[in-house]
Amino acid sequence: MKLVIQRVRHASVSIDGQLHSEIGAGLLVLVGVAHDDTEADVRYLASKTAAMRIFNDDNGVMNRSVCDVGGDILAVSQFTLLASTRKGNRPSYIHAAGHNLAVPLYEMFCNECSAITGRTVQKGVFGADMQVELVNDGPVTIVIDSKDK
Repeated sequence: MKLVIQRVRHASVSIDGQLHSEIGAGLLVLVGVAHDDTEADVRYLASKTAAMRIFNDDNGVMNRSVCDVGGDILAVSQFTLLASTRKGNRPSYIHAAGHNLAVPLYEMFCNECSAITGRTVQKGVFGADMQVELVNDGPVTIVIDSKDK
């Protein structure tokens, strides 16, 4: 499972020109589920996401987590994070999980993050053509792969 975590001032997801979900200050998390991911990968990354110290403390040092600052989380499924670009110029998505595995693990990730933070995680719609808007704060962008423990 791969995540792209972005510290944001605000972020939103629209579908067919209609606002679907939005958050204020917090994290936009792009979630890519691989074909060999398990619930252990989800628990590991949900814990890392909630505990990631990428918000400034009173001294301007990144020393606080989304939990510490009471921030929001918007999680968006994104199978393209699993793209393989080793051959040619057209990405291959053979490592991305199919719908039957990806949806439950994405939902589990959202639920785990909600349980840890005590806040409802806002979501996109799995498989939808979404327009994601954000104001990256910093900019701060972190990439985490559960295979790199």
